[in-house]
Amino acid sequence: MSLPLDSITDHSATAILSAVSPGSAGVSDQSPNTRTLSTGHEVVVPLETEAEATAVVVTADAGAVAGWLPEGLAPLRLAPGRTAVTFLSVDYRRIGDDAMAPYEEFGVLFAATPADGPVPELGALRRGVAGPGSALGGYVAALPVTTEPARALGVEIWGYPKSVADIAVTDRGDRRRTAVGDERGHVVTLDAPWNPRFRTPVETASYTDGAGLERQPIELSGAFGARPLAGSYALGGHPLAERLRGLGLGRPLGAVAFDGTVVIGEGRPPV
Repeated sequence: MSLPLDSITDHSATAILSAVSPGSAGVSDQSPNTRTLSTGHEVVVPLETEAEATAVVVTADAGAVAGWLPEGLAPLRLAPGRTAVTFLSVDYRRIGDDAMAPYEEFGVLFAATPADGPVPELGALRRGVAGPGSALGGYVAALPVTTEPARALGVEIWGYPKSVADIAVTDRGDRRRTAVGDERGHVVTLDAPWNPRFRTPVETASYTDGAGLERQPIELSGAFGARPLAGSYALGGHPLAERLRGLGLGRPLGAVAFDGTVVIGEGRPPV
C-alpha cells in the first residue's frame, strides 16, 4: 500500500532523513585498510571525515528513475508512480588524518533497494524495514567534486561517479546556497535551511555500480535539522541538468542539514 504524500509531513524528520539515505550499515565490522590513490595520497578505509551538508529531497517519476538505476536495484516508491531524488551538498572540512585538502561535493542520489529485496515502499520504512540489516540505500547517480584527489578517492575506492566541477557554497543567514557547474554550463542551484540542532547517530548506505553493484556502509554522527516542504532547486543548461529534467521532478518533500562526522566503509556486493 502506498503512503500518500500529504501524510509524509506528519513524520517530517524521519521521512526526510529516510528519503535522503534510508538503510543500515556495518562500518564497525570492518578492519582498517590503507589504500594508495593514483594521486599518491594514502587513505585508511573505513574513512572518517568531518563535514557540513544540506540536502533537498524532491519527488520524481519512479519509472524514469528505474531506467537510470542499474540492474538489481528498484526505486523506493513514496506514492503511486513517485519516488525520491536527493540533491546533496557537502563541505568536507577534514578527510581522514588530513589525508588531502578539504573539498566540496554535490550529489544526486536515488532512494533504492535491491529489486529482489524488501517491498520498495515508504510504508515499509514505518514497519521497520529500515532497521538493522535493511538493504535500503541511496544510489549515487552523479557526484561532482572540486578537486582531483577527491575525484580519485571516490572513483578508485568506492566506484562513485565523481567528476571535477566548480561548486560554490555560501551562507545567507540561516540558509545555505550551493551552485554547481563546469565548462559545459550550469547544473543546479540549491537552497536549503541551515538548522542542525538535534544530535543523533544515523546508519545508512550508498549504492554504486562502477565495477559491479556494491553497497557502501556509512555512519553519521552529529547534529541534524529537518524541515518539511522546505528548500528549492533550479536546474541550468548543463547536460546533467537536462537528464534530471527527464525524471519528472516535482516539489520538495523537505530539506535536511547535518554537521558532524561521516565514516564510510569498504563497498561490498549486496547480499
